[in-house]
Amino acid sequence: MRNKLTILALAGAFATTPTLAQDLTISITNLTHGSYFTPFLVAAHASGNHIFQLGTTASTNLQAMAEGGDISGLSADMAAVNADSVANPAGGLLAPGATTTFDLTHSATNDHLSLTAMILPTNDGFVGADSLSIPTAAGTYRYQLNAYDAGTEANDEIINGGGAPGVAGVPADPGGQNGTGATGVTTAETNAHVHIHRGVLGDSGESAGVSDLNSSVHRWLNPVAQLVITVN
Repeated sequence: MRNKLTILALAGAFATTPTLAQDLTISITNLTHGSYFTPFLVAAHASGNHIFQLGTTASTNLQAMAEGGDISGLSADMAAVNADSVANPAGGLLAPGATTTFDLTHSATNDHLSLTAMILPTNDGFVGADSLSIPTAAGTYRYQLNAYDAGTEANDEIINGGGAPGVAGVPADPGGQNGTGATGVTTAETNAHVHIHRGVLGDSGESAGVSDLNSSVHRWLNPVAQLVITVN
């Protein structure tokens, strides 16, 4: 009888043990030569939740981020699924070569990590990670992050201060190395789903030409960022 009571007592103790939180230190580095990242949204969430997914139509909130850098809608989406999130860890733009490092504490049920930020100057390009399984063993883990195209806007590469969803054009070049007077690289987007970004074309003209982007400054290949997760 005593052994049976002991087993029952232990079973009850395990049943009432609270879910433990896990502490992470996260670093994101901009690997590009001349592109900037708008404020990041980084979220630990349960499996099955996503900020974006390849091959799907971008949500309204993803479009707002990809075209104008607005993460408020995606932040609300993550809050609605009880994610553990950090918004704007860099305190603004993340410049080429720069790194932002911050802490994130997440519950045991929020065991996947997603993040995103717009790439400037692009029309609707963004850097991201979709639902990475968060390591549980103590250590340091490195990931290379690609650039994606939201598929919501033609990549005309015309800098005109645009950025509102549905308004054509690139909001700005934070580095101030753009040209002016471009006629536009294209007027159509043939892939309306989230997909790997083809990169920017650019040209070498400071005025006129097809693109306001400088081909010697703004062109890039994947990966565009490095993510480092340290499990404490």
